[in-house]
Amino acid sequence: MLFHVVADYGPGDLAFAEVAQRIKLHLPDAEPLYTPVAPFATLAAGFCVAQLGLNPAPQGTLVYHNVAPREDEEGAREGNEGERLAYALLPNGVRIIGVNAGHAFSFVRDDAEELRWASVPAAGSQFRSRDLFPEAASEIALGRPGALGEGIDRSVIPNVPENRVAYVDGYGNLKTTVEHTGSEIEPGANVRVRIGKEELSATASDGSFGVAEGELALAPGSSGWTRRGGEEVRWMELFLRGGNAWEAFGRPEVGARIEIAPG
Repeated sequence: MLFHVVADYGPGDLAFAEVAQRIKLHLPDAEPLYTPVAPFATLAAGFCVAQLGLNPAPQGTLVYHNVAPREDEEGAREGNEGERLAYALLPNGVRIIGVNAGHAFSFVRDDAEELRWASVPAAGSQFRSRDLFPEAASEIALGRPGALGEGIDRSVIPNVPENRVAYVDGYGNLKTTVEHTGSEIEPGANVRVRIGKEELSATASDGSFGVAEGELALAPGSSGWTRRGGEEVRWMELFLRGGNAWEAFGRPEVGARIEIAPG
């Protein structure tokens, strides 16, 4: 069973190893595969969850995510209580299990065939994704009675925010929540892109490599998926050929607003 782990523990962090150990304890046939995101970056987690979950995957694939900033309440937390564990079943059979925090379920909310709470306490450990959640995930994966609770009101899950930095890949490319189909910019046009205090010139392109070395492209990226009704979703990406767009824009955080204007 392919078992994706999307979390903000950090690349190579001990936490990934501890979670994998617990997953293998409860699901010996699981094959954990790790995808780290920035600390508390629920938007990046949700983006990765959808990219992994809504694209073709082996039968039985499970995406387990944990980015839990515990921002649902500002007061002191008894028993290290945090956001609740939730479950989604996608049209291709991929199962999503993770903390319903911020935008973690936003990208799959409207395409999920099932969206339910998991039957596991929200409190009881500082490290719930090791001590509580792997066993709960295994119960769900194995179809054990009582593993799932009531349905989730989809209105409690926020919309995907428009025109934001969603994910920064290892090359420094900025994956965004600017939809390709919603963009009115003609390929080849010059545009000005502002993120935070940095404003740079970019070329709108049909492909990331459709610009010369050293130039910035705003182009349909490699990330996207097919929605339940058959609609193709493709997200725009900022790509600095031969360089690092994230560095060029001053290392913006996930969720930073993107402003695009004619050049």
